[in-house]
Amino acid sequence: MLGGRVKRILGAAIAVLLLGSSGAAAQTKANEAKASAPTLNNEDSRHAGYYYPPLTSTEVYKARGQVLQQATRETRLAFVTGLTQQQMSRPYPPNFAVFAKGEDAEKMIIVSIGDTGFRGIYQARALLAQLTAVSRTSQLLRDFAVEDLFTFLDLARMLGFEQLTISDGDTFAHQIDIR
Repeated sequence: MLGGRVKRILGAAIAVLLLGSSGAAAQTKANEAKASAPTLNNEDSRHAGYYYPPLTSTEVYKARGQVLQQATRETRLAFVTGLTQQQMSRPYPPNFAVFAKGEDAEKMIIVSIGDTGFRGIYQARALLAQLTAVSRTSQLLRDFAVEDLFTFLDLARMLGFEQLTISDGDTFAHQIDIR
């Protein structure tokens, strides 16, 4: 069972991410991530070809924050479920789907869906930048006084996500290891 403070933080983070998803995009500094050659472990290869095409690129993101002590599999599933419920409650179809995979739900996957989804890696990065801008207004980042420093990937790390794969669902899949 999630504690009241964690529930409030997750609820606020979900609401801010969804209600502000049309906000201005923020840039992620290039030196915060290192590009590397795509690699697959057995679980990744199981997801590639089913949820997204084979990986076309990877990178490593060095998160500024640490995993919250309260972050559990249930916390990550609640975050993804809340995000999905909010998207589905809108009067228009979502342009991307978010879900968690892995034994501990430690892998976030974002896949473009429908005609209005992103069509390439640059639009996918724009979505991540937009999620960063919105994340910076979350109560969680404000409570830690890091709203001007942390990104969506830092928030994901705080929730215990170790990896994020983003794909147009057709031609590319970019995977980010969050450490």
